[in-house]
Amino acid sequence: MADGSQFRMAFTQPFILELTLNKRGEPMRVFRYLVFVTVVVGLFFTATSKTQAQISIQIGPEPACPYGYYDYAPYPCAPYGYYGPEWFSGGVFLGAGPWFHGPRHFHGHVDNRYDPRHGYRGPMPRRGDRADDRGHGHDNFRGNEMRDGRGHGGGHEDGHSHR
Repeated sequence: MADGSQFRMAFTQPFILELTLNKRGEPMRVFRYLVFVTVVVGLFFTATSKTQAQISIQIGPEPACPYGYYDYAPYPCAPYGYYGPEWFSGGVFLGAGPWFHGPRHFHGHVDNRYDPRHGYRGPMPRRGDRADDRGHGHDNFRGNEMRDGRGHGGGHEDGHSHR
């Protein structure tokens, strides 16, 4: 070392390590130091309280979509024609998924041909887009599935379940 001190490690007794750090050769008992550190670390870990894990899921605000949004995550905007007229009250979408605010036993018509999970690849509105002049009259709507607004299907128009 730069100051001329010696640095020596030796085993003088079984399991006791002596370390000489000064010029006079006075040993420091590392074993006592290690015992002290072990006790302090042990006390630290036993003193920490154990808490139960909590999970909090926040879904955020309802998507602002011109013709409603799908009832499955990540809740993308649905195109015009997916939802039937019963999904709207005064031109306002009843909601779907975690934001559904329709009647308790509600089931409404959807046209799943406008669902990407069923192969739809046509134009999709984006969040924040405005509805065009088509409104929500749905005069030509052709629903082929019933949905409950909470992500569950209720079968086809002919009464057969949809898979």
